[in-house]
Amino acid sequence: MGEDERFIAFLDISPLREGHSLVVPKLEVDRFFDLPSEVLTAAMPFAQEVAARIQRVVPCDRIGMSVIGLEVPHAHIHLIPLDRMSDMDFTKPKLKLSQEELAALAERIRKA
Repeated sequence: MGEDERFIAFLDISPLREGHSLVVPKLEVDRFFDLPSEVLTAAMPFAQEVAARIQRVVPCDRIGMSVIGLEVPHAHIHLIPLDRMSDMDFTKPKLKLSQEELAALAERIRKA
């Protein structure tokens, strides 16, 4: 969906909502706030561009952002299309999208 020299963005394979994406620094660091300051500073503009593309493709009120860091030992940002607060409830059952559905959605977001 998006990539530069420092980050890669891709759809979450167990999304809370269609369009739920991850922004992942290429630098392998477990905890988000252990990333070097220059990587943290660069993360927001990269995530902002990805969020804008998601919002152009997935109907929603806004894109929420969450940094949790317990699921995998690699820093990352969740970008989640939102219409209500409960859309970011990580205890809810995840969507089950096929590889074909994920690939088609990723392509639409990439082109947006």
